[in-house]
Amino acid sequence: MNPYLDIALRSLAVYAFMLVAIRLTGKKELSQLNTIDVVLILLISNAVQNAMVGNNTSLLGGLAAAAVLFILNFLLKKITFKNKKLRELIFEHPEIFIHDGKLNFEKLSHLGITDEELKEAMREHGVEYYKDVKLAIFEVDGNISIITGTKELKHTSFKRKKVHKTLGLNM
Repeated sequence: MNPYLDIALRSLAVYAFMLVAIRLTGKKELSQLNTIDVVLILLISNAVQNAMVGNNTSLLGGLAAAAVLFILNFLLKKITFKNKKLRELIFEHPEIFIHDGKLNFEKLSHLGITDEELKEAMREHGVEYYKDVKLAIFEVDGNISIITGTKELKHTSFKRKKVHKTLGLNM
C-alpha cells in the first residue's frame, strides 16, 4: 500500500476513535482543563502519534498525518453544520436543571453538579434563591447559564471552575 495512503487511513481511524472517546467522557470536562487533563492530552497525542504514522518518522509523514487531521476536522465541521442528525449524534445538548424555580435533582446528579457549584453560579449571576431562577442550563461547553424570572430579563454565563489543590506556597 502507498505509505501516505496508509498514514491517511491510520489518521482517520485515530481521529474517529478520539471523537468517540471525547463524546463518551461528557461535556462537563470541557469547561476548564486542569493539570490532569493537560497531561492526559499530551500523553494521548504521544500515544496515537505512532498509530497514525507507523514507522514513517519523516517530515512528510508527519505533515501528511497533520494535513489529514486538518482536512477531517474541516470536513466534519461542514458536514455537521448541514446534517442535523449527525450533529445531534456527535455534539452534546444543553441540559435544563432548573425550570421556573424547580430543581431537577436527578439531572443535577447525572451532570455531577454539586449544591456548592450551583449556589456559586447563582451568586455569580446575582440570584439568591432557586425560586428566582427561570432557567438554569448546563451548556454544551460545560458552563452554567442562568436566566432570571425578573421583569428585567438578565442572562449571564458562569464558567464552571474546578477546585485545584495548592502546594501551600505563599508568594
